[in-house]
Amino acid sequence: MSKCVNVLLMCAYTHIPIHPYTHTRIYSVGSQMNEQYSASAKVYSAEGLGEFSILDLLAYFQEHGAMRVSDLHIKVGAPPTYRIDGNLVRLKGPPVTTEVAKQLIYPFVTGEKLQKLDTQQSIDCSYRLGSLQFRINIFMDNDGLAAAIRALSLDTPKIEEVGFPNTIWQDIVDRKHGLVLLTGVTGAGKSTTIASLIGQIAEKNSVRIITIEDPIEYLLPQRQSIISQREVGKDVKSFLQGLREMLREDPDVIFVGEMRDPETIAMTLMAAETGHLVFSTLHTRDATGSITRILDYFPAGRQAEVRNQLSLGLAYVVSQKLVPRKDGKGRLIAMEILNNNYATANLIRTGKIEQMYSQLQTKTRDRPDEKMITLERHLAMLVKQGKVELLEARKWANNIKTFTDAMQQD
Repeated sequence: MSKCVNVLLMCAYTHIPIHPYTHTRIYSVGSQMNEQYSASAKVYSAEGLGEFSILDLLAYFQEHGAMRVSDLHIKVGAPPTYRIDGNLVRLKGPPVTTEVAKQLIYPFVTGEKLQKLDTQQSIDCSYRLGSLQFRINIFMDNDGLAAAIRALSLDTPKIEEVGFPNTIWQDIVDRKHGLVLLTGVTGAGKSTTIASLIGQIAEKNSVRIITIEDPIEYLLPQRQSIISQREVGKDVKSFLQGLREMLREDPDVIFVGEMRDPETIAMTLMAAETGHLVFSTLHTRDATGSITRILDYFPAGRQAEVRNQLSLGLAYVVSQKLVPRKDGKGRLIAMEILNNNYATANLIRTGKIEQMYSQLQTKTRDRPDEKMITLERHLAMLVKQGKVELLEARKWANNIKTFTDAMQQD
């Protein structure tokens, strides 16, 4: 871990503010007595820095911004650990005990969610503090209670600031139908990109936008549009139920937080085919792998049908990674963009997925039916612009040879 990151972490904690109000809830844990968990209770002692509550720990995100400090990990047997510029940095202090873990984590959990944690060993929830929205996954591991807390800014970046390598975003927000997939590993900024795209649509057009999320991450302003955001487990039982109901709620734009199962995927594709602009996400590392992942959800006997649906309904696949900046001030997006033009649709329909990468490499002109780019070419652009170190870009490339070739091009 770099010395500067450790200094950044230590210095910030010397002036973390105490939150001006206290959240207190009473919960019943199984057959235990009711316990009181306060978000402002000072329960963790850091070396030379005093005691901290969970609100104190969350204040660090506001101090440096969610683009630099993205996550906080709390688990029994380890000190609280932040992810800063992609690196894990431990707070200097003793390992978290079971009781301290409860004191830090349970203030976020409703009684119903706490019961679900007892039976399912994992729950999702969200929490708003100041200018940030926190997405929280609470789970059990071999040592006991643990939580992964992701920070999201309430103010989505302007679409021009996201980092698209070309003007494909203009074509996306102008569309009236089709499926736009945002893919990447966890923490790649997919939710931010989608929120920026939907925010641009809401500002530009008067349309009906409905989302199904688990949990709600960005609170989208109404602007010119009417927006309904529904949270799984709170406003609707499941993604599938939400999609079924949504088709009777007159949407123009739909956001399905994640395509998790064959039924949800089939309904999402149907919505894209029947005249809606649909956004969704997948956890895949590249554009062609996203097509393969969708097909793998279905048995062999249904894959021809799904390939046909994809060829007709898919509009774009945008696969992205967050790469450390050369100046050390946070991270920026590197993208791979697949445009489902006629040739690409034909490859999907006939099952020749392995040939799609050549489309990404060659269909790069500034035309509505092209504007494609490989991740390696975008990484090379960022290196040549002085935004990313060469060796750093090589680490993030999916194909080193393709990246080397892109660096040699003008």
